[in-house]
Amino acid sequence: MAGGNAIRGSRVGAGPMGEAERGDAAPRVVVSYWCSNGHETRPSFAQESGLSVPETWDCPRCGFPAGQDQENPPAPPKAEPYKTHLAYVKERRSDEEGAVILDEALDTLRQRGLIK
Repeated sequence: MAGGNAIRGSRVGAGPMGEAERGDAAPRVVVSYWCSNGHETRPSFAQESGLSVPETWDCPRCGFPAGQDQENPPAPPKAEPYKTHLAYVKERRSDEEGAVILDEALDTLRQRGLIK
């Protein structure tokens, strides 16, 4: 026996809906971008006065930046290795400066009687 619920299995806005009900789509401009892996991405932009298309676009396949020149795509970003705190300290001070600071700290601790 069929239930009396007419909207069962439906959702809001369901039904035949065409361009007449939805309205006309805005005119589009399709731009091609290529990454250094040779992937092509073709996003579309609404055509309007003063349209400025981005110079680069992120490739959805590899994440590298993509440009509009297929022969000369942008270079992939360089991944810098993780630096430890000690690596940053060594960039700021030479070994001689570090030795002087260490001697000063050890003298302070000896004066307080914390080390011998």
